[in-house]
Amino acid sequence: MPDILMDFPVAAPAKAVFQAISTPAGLDTWWTLTSSGSAEPGAMMSLGFGPEYQWTARVTRCVAEREFELELVDAMPDWVGTRVGFSLAPTTDGGTQVRFRHVGWAEASDHFRRSAYCWAMYLRIMKLGVEESLRVPYDQRLNV
Repeated sequence: MPDILMDFPVAAPAKAVFQAISTPAGLDTWWTLTSSGSAEPGAMMSLGFGPEYQWTARVTRCVAEREFELELVDAMPDWVGTRVGFSLAPTTDGGTQVRFRHVGWAEASDHFRRSAYCWAMYLRIMKLGVEESLRVPYDQRLNV
């Protein structure tokens, strides 16, 4: 199975990165248009990407400031059953090393390839948001 894997540093403490990746308020600044739910293991999160794209994910891992993972349970067919996760490690300079994964894809389809590109763009916005408080309107996020 193909996986999307990315490692990158964020010049901010793990607490700030964790807030951005695990809370609806954080997710809405870089990935979703609207989201809701809690970061507790087993909890469901609603992930809104516009009227035609209202997805649901289950929190499968949540260790404050260290790990966060979602399993998509209602989404586009090739996303259902995939897992989106983050592992965070503090760096010696006070920042955070992020290890991102989107795993469980059935094949390296055209949608997989587009999603890999989109993740790179979204994660860049998350990084800039945490480091510099950059906020990009939802409809402009893939053009930054």
